Amino acid sequence: MHRRRAGYRRDFRAAELIALEKPEAPPAPLRQVLSDFGGVHFVAALVAFIFAASGPVAIILAVGTRGGLSADDLSSWIFGSFFVNGLISIAFCWFYRQPLVFFWTIPGTVLVGPALGHLSFPEVIGAFLATGLLMAVLGVSGWVRRAMEAMPMPVVMGMVAGVFLRFGLDLVYAVRDDFWIALPMIAAFIVLSAWPAFGRRVPPLIAALVVGALMIAALGRFELGAGASLGLVQPNFYAPAWSWQAMIELVVPLAITVLVVQNGQGTAVLRAAGHAPPINAVTLACGLGSILTAFVGTVSTCLTGPVNAIISGSGEKHRHYSAGIFVGLLALAFGLFSPVFTHLMLATPKAFIAALAGLAMLRVLQTAFTVAFKDRFTLGALVTFLVTVADVAIFNIGAPFWGLVIGFATSWLLERADFASSRAT
Repeated sequence: MHRRRAGYRRDFRAAELIALEKPEAPPAPLRQVLSDFGGVHFVAALVAFIFAASGPVAIILAVGTRGGLSADDLSSWIFGSFFVNGLISIAFCWFYRQPLVFFWTIPGTVLVGPALGHLSFPEVIGAFLATGLLMAVLGVSGWVRRAMEAMPMPVVMGMVAGVFLRFGLDLVYAVRDDFWIALPMIAAFIVLSAWPAFGRRVPPLIAALVVGALMIAALGRFELGAGASLGLVQPNFYAPAWSWQAMIELVVPLAITVLVVQNGQGTAVLRAAGHAPPINAVTLACGLGSILTAFVGTVSTCLTGPVNAIISGSGEKHRHYSAGIFVGLLALAFGLFSPVFTHLMLATPKAFIAALAGLAMLRVLQTAFTVAFKDRFTLGALVTFLVTVADVAIFNIGAPFWGLVIGFATSWLLERADFASSRAT
C-alpha cells in the first residue's frame, strides 16, 4: 500500500510538471473588456507603450547599425518585436485576465551586438531559434524555477552590467560629439526625475525624446534619405544557419536574460501588484514567440517588466488586463508601420539614438551593479564583469558566455559559503 501511494505521488508530481496553469476565471467577453477599459487604464497603457517604443527601440537601432544590419533588417526586427509579441500579449491578457505584456529582451539585444561582429545574421537567427526551443521545453517540463535558481543572480547581473556598460559610455560620448542635442536631452531627463510629481505625468525618458526631437528640428539635423520606405512593412524571412559557435556563445546567455533577468523582473512587479502570473505558460509563450519572431530576425521574446509595472501600477487590479490588451493593439499598429518609425529614427543624428538608448539603460545599469555587488557572490560577479567588459573572444566565442562560465567557476571555488547560505534561505 505504501509503495502504491508513493507511486501515486510520483505520478501526480509528474503530471504537475507538464501542466500549464489554468486561468482563475474564464476569458472576458468583448463587452466586459470594453467596460473594464478606460480612464486611468487608457493613460497607463499609452504611457507604457510610448516608453516601449522610444528608448528600447533606440537600443535595437544602436545595436543593429553597429552590427552592420540594413534598414530593412531593422524594420523586420522591429516588426517581430511589436506585431508578433503584440498578438501574444493580447491573447495572454485576455485569456488570463492579467496584464501579461510580452516584448523582446533588452539584455539579449545588447548581447547580440558583439556577436554580429564575428557571426553572420543567419547564424545569430539560428541561435534565436535554439533559444526559443530550449525555453519551450523548460516551460512544458516545469523546470523553469530550477533553471532560474541554478545560476546565482549576482553573477548573471555582473554579465548584464558588463554588456550594458557600453551604453552608459555612449551616453557620455554623445555629449562630447553632439553637445547641443545630447545635453538638453539629459537635462530634461534629470529635471523630471528630480521632481516625481511632474515625472508621473510626463515620464523622463519621453521628455528626453521630445526635447531631442525639438533640438534636431531647430538645428536642421533631420536627414531623411531619398530611398526611405514609409509604407506598410514587408518583413524579411530569414533562413537560419546552424553554427556551434553561435549556439555556445548565445543560447545559454539569451535564455538566462529572458528567464532570470526579464521574466524574473516581470513576475516580481506583477506579484507586487497582487497578480499571480502563470510561470510555466509564460515560459512556453516566450519559447514559441522566440521561434516565430526569429524567422523575421527578432531577438527572443520575454515578459516585459517596465511596461507591466506601468499598467499594473494604477487603477483597479481586476481591470489591469484591459490596459495590457490596448498595449498589444498599439504594438500591432507600430509593427505594421515599422519601416516608417525605423527610417524616421535613422534620419536623426547618431548622438540622439545614443543618448536615448543610454538614458533608457541608466536605471537598468544601476540595478545590475547594485544586485551584482550588494551581498553574496561579489567576487564571481566582479570576475564576470571584468571578463565581459574585456570583450576577448575565446575559440571565437564571445566574452559574455565566458564571463558567466568563469564567474560561476570563481564563485564555486572561492565563495562556497554563499552557495550554502543561498540554499538555506
